[in-house]
Amino acid sequence: MEQPMVNPFVSFFNFFFWILFLVFFLLPLWKRWALNNARNSLIETLEKKRGSRVITLIHRQESVGFFGIPIFRYITIEDSEQVLRAIRLTPPDMPIDLIVHTPGGLALAATQIANALARHRGPVRVIVPHYAMSGGTLIALAADEIIMDPNAVLGPVDPQIGQLPAASILKVLEIKDVKDIDDQTIVMADVARKAIEQMEQYVTYLLTSKGMDREKAQSIAKELSVGKYTHDYPLTVEYLKSLGLNISTDVPEEVYELMELFPQPMGSQVPSVQYIPVPYRTHRAVK
Repeated sequence: MEQPMVNPFVSFFNFFFWILFLVFFLLPLWKRWALNNARNSLIETLEKKRGSRVITLIHRQESVGFFGIPIFRYITIEDSEQVLRAIRLTPPDMPIDLIVHTPGGLALAATQIANALARHRGPVRVIVPHYAMSGGTLIALAADEIIMDPNAVLGPVDPQIGQLPAASILKVLEIKDVKDIDDQTIVMADVARKAIEQMEQYVTYLLTSKGMDREKAQSIAKELSVGKYTHDYPLTVEYLKSLGLNISTDVPEEVYELMELFPQPMGSQVPSVQYIPVPYRTHRAVK
């Protein structure tokens, strides 16, 4: 029986289609593998230079998967589990450098990380290249030294009840009679009062665990936890130094290089910031 003729064009098209499919499927995996290798290499270089265990807690929007779907990151229980494991694997007297870049996250997870850092016998340094808000600030307060870029910021650690600031819930009790307030708000106000007291006590514990005078620690804890500022208010290096926190601005150059390896996904959009990525040492000559 005569075999049917195979169209060479169809065969080539099928071959090309499968090659293209494999490239699109494997390319994101390869890029992610290469990026992780580059990060690990830079972390190893930084560890050798500083003689420390380097841990990163960096939350940026990342694109993953076949379609590059963005994922928004924040401090989670999974993060605390990994950071605690890294600390357990660190000799008790070895310094720890924790690089933090985060908008915050779960209070429980941030507290677990802060507890582990406060109990570590060796020097603990939290490095903030850009910002560490809310739970990130709580973690930074557990360090012997906070190393920040001169333009980096921390944030208040005032508790939030759901989506509402605890201090603002308590304010309702001051401006309205109890008879005019519904039961749910009264219950929330009770929880808010406890949350603020607990946070103030906890921040005091973190600061005194690193040798700070208790009276000074209580003053800083009250300043940062009672709702004096909005939750996203940026606390600058100058302000934090004025409170008496141990702040340095000697961020290692490798930390900035590491942040370049955690890029925001661009997608098809035109970047909003663009520049020639070369340091200018002198002013250009004017022709």
